[in-house]
Amino acid sequence: MTRTFALAICMAAIMSPAALAGEQAKKGWSQSQVTKLPKSEKPVMLFNGKDFTGWQGQIDKLFTIEKGEIVARNNKKNAPAASTYLVTKKKYRNFRLIFESKLVTSEMHSGIALWGKTVEKKGDAFSYKGHLVMYPSGYGFYDLYRRNSVYRDKGGVAKKAGKQHDWNRMEILAIGNRIRHVINGKLVADWSDPKPELCGTGPIGLQLHSNKAPQEVRFRGLILTENPEASLVTVED
Repeated sequence: MTRTFALAICMAAIMSPAALAGEQAKKGWSQSQVTKLPKSEKPVMLFNGKDFTGWQGQIDKLFTIEKGEIVARNNKKNAPAASTYLVTKKKYRNFRLIFESKLVTSEMHSGIALWGKTVEKKGDAFSYKGHLVMYPSGYGFYDLYRRNSVYRDKGGVAKKAGKQHDWNRMEILAIGNRIRHVINGKLVADWSDPKPELCGTGPIGLQLHSNKAPQEVRFRGLILTENPEASLVTVED
């Protein structure tokens, strides 16, 4: 290893969040938000933009990577009988997730699953029992396989903030039994689960909903911090 190469590795390792954001801002909105994070939070990129390192699910069959984005897609022949998820191999409890997502084809909602576990459903080992933050088409929180809908979009706030077939910039702050959801700079949901015993450590999942019709959902960014502070960083005044 040359001295120059070793120095480059050292500098990358000690790069501050601000410097990291400066280097990565050109890669997308999510990365540009790193400078807004509290100093106590260390950002981690859940998706490297190249492969599915750190993830598991119906890879290649229903989840692929195109142009540095995770693509969840099905046609009529391979439509999932039950909602399926691409899930992180690592489990998380309290976290902040900053990401972008776009519903390309269909009018079915997608979402981010958390605080639960993968379960087998209709032959699919990657369904999910836990909480789901839904968007677009239908907004709110769902408790899959236990209570169903637990929070609905009050007054259509989320629907007004969201974009149906375009990129939505989002932040999910999940601490204790409380989930806050920000869409395109607007806080659209702030909900505390009355049953905190159902809020556990679990993988984070990207949903491809059960649907006989063709559908496509895209995800990018996916920057996470663990044990975050309580303040939101993407809300715009």
